Amino acid sequence: MSILVKGGAVLSPTGSVAADVVVDGERITAVVAPGSWPGTVDTVIDATGKYVLPGGIDGHTHMEMPFGGTQSADTFETGTTAAAWGGTTTIVDFAVQPKGSSLLSTMDRWHEKADGNCAIDYGFHMIVSDVNDGTLKEMDACVDAGVNTFKMFMAYPGVFYSTDGEILLAMQRARANGGTIMMHAENGIAIDQLVAQALAAGRTDPVQHGLTRPPELEGEATHRAIQLAKVTGAPLYIVHLSAAQALEAVAIARNDGQNVFAETCPQYLFLSIEDLAKPDFEGAKFVASPPLREKSHQGALWQGLRTNDLSVVSTDHCPFCFVEQKELGRGDFSKIPNGMPGVEHRMDLIYQGVVGGELTLQRWVEVTSTTPARMFGLYPRKGVIAPGSDADIVVYDPNARQTLSASTHHMAVDYSAYEGLEITGRVDTVLSRGRVVVDGDGWHGAKGHGRFLSRELNQYLN
Repeated sequence: MSILVKGGAVLSPTGSVAADVVVDGERITAVVAPGSWPGTVDTVIDATGKYVLPGGIDGHTHMEMPFGGTQSADTFETGTTAAAWGGTTTIVDFAVQPKGSSLLSTMDRWHEKADGNCAIDYGFHMIVSDVNDGTLKEMDACVDAGVNTFKMFMAYPGVFYSTDGEILLAMQRARANGGTIMMHAENGIAIDQLVAQALAAGRTDPVQHGLTRPPELEGEATHRAIQLAKVTGAPLYIVHLSAAQALEAVAIARNDGQNVFAETCPQYLFLSIEDLAKPDFEGAKFVASPPLREKSHQGALWQGLRTNDLSVVSTDHCPFCFVEQKELGRGDFSKIPNGMPGVEHRMDLIYQGVVGGELTLQRWVEVTSTTPARMFGLYPRKGVIAPGSDADIVVYDPNARQTLSASTHHMAVDYSAYEGLEITGRVDTVLSRGRVVVDGDGWHGAKGHGRFLSRELNQYLN
């Protein structure tokens, strides 16, 4: 099918230009002056008064992720469908290596989960939880298979935790094979002691999740990860950064010229520990790691996005229903499944930064689409409106009003972390590789449309 998206303002990290976009099949074939396209097309999409931007790329999701005896509520089908509704046309999900298993068998399991089930395109990161000679060799094979980002944990002893020595070995391997180490940076050993002390004292409410994971321990772990990366020469990507202390460590490293990158998430920009403290166990809805912080951290995070010390906004989408799943932690906050829903609302929430003067339009596109495309080896196939790129296109109405609610979202979770929040801006139309998947209030996508993306290396390192 050929499509003409006409009359809109085409956005990129370098500016906004009035232009028409021509799509033929799965690719963009031309970006031309308004009204100048001489050919005929099958479909015309009127984008007058709206923005036309590259589809969002969420580089941090957890679909069907096992955790604490349950698994995240969104399947690859429901999660990618919800993502598309929110203007995200690519996700990169985490394949989770259980201790005692291999990376390649883990990759196979995640392909079994995702292949043929996704509504939009997808790739994988690899969680490395068992570092040994076999794992280190398999990292090379993963890179060859287009999975070249490896997440490690300084938290969750006994589950995902890696020692500094194990992290050093994996970083040395990534330095050799071109991969990037992604780090969950919290001091899990100290946190476990604080958790045990809180439970022993009878402090069991959800807010204790935040109080036992103080921002200083995120800052310390981030600094330590940066030093390990400096020793090994490996690039480092800090995931879901939430605290000003961690951001300071990242900024210092970047100012020194080190290849250190970081992402934050909408929940750290819009929610706070006050949500974790909601009564009647409502705070359990907001349990994620790192935890929500005091509101005083939010200004630093917005500034980090402006200065590029924070390069990307992802969601860490890991939804667990309040009923039956979050409720596993009644009477013991340490048993509440860690994670929050968000894949559907990332583009809208970060646009509120534009509305509020925190970000420019160009930076909105950069942190939600173009930079993730480059960071995860997908540019220019993804992340830009340009001839030859995939026709992943979002038509966005900047003046529409909407109220976020579990009653209207498409994620397979029984609550919204942003229930009742009134916002400006809304996705109007979404194309995934030239197929209209969202049109107003209509869904036209399909399970299996999404394709696996074998990714190139981090393009900021070339």
